[in-house]
Amino acid sequence: MTASDSEAVVLASRGEDETERIGEAIGRRLVAGQRIGLDGELGAGKTCLVRGIAAGLAVPEGLVRSPSFPVILPYQGGRLPLYHIDLFREGAAEGDVEELREYLYGDGVAAVEWYQRLREPLTDFLAVSLTFVGTESRSVVVRADGVGYDRLLDELRRLQ
Repeated sequence: MTASDSEAVVLASRGEDETERIGEAIGRRLVAGQRIGLDGELGAGKTCLVRGIAAGLAVPEGLVRSPSFPVILPYQGGRLPLYHIDLFREGAAEGDVEELREYLYGDGVAAVEWYQRLREPLTDFLAVSLTFVGTESRSVVVRADGVGYDRLLDELRRLQ
């Protein structure tokens, strides 16, 4: 099953707090080795969603920031490590592929902003697309590519 084939869960967010709550619902259901691919324009809320994911993983508050200059920011102290990867910068995905693999397929959860820029396509992941709807609202579309995300998608459907 590919991300485009799965039944999407579409949620509306009217601000940062709601985007973080969606992320928190995702984070509560994540297990070791799962990946989240984040897509959306600059400012659409990708890092805000990762803050919520961190909260759902019980990562200490206040750690999450945009990893635009360091490509990978690891967050420890929660029930699982969270690896926040940002591939926005030119050449970021061309870096040490072995190092990226360690985080993408390691013992924690990897949240990858601009995941389409990976040299090796991401597989078996949760695809999250954030789109502007007006000036303050966002559409958050979540699809599974692979197995193991059914309970998570069911949890998100309750937020619709």
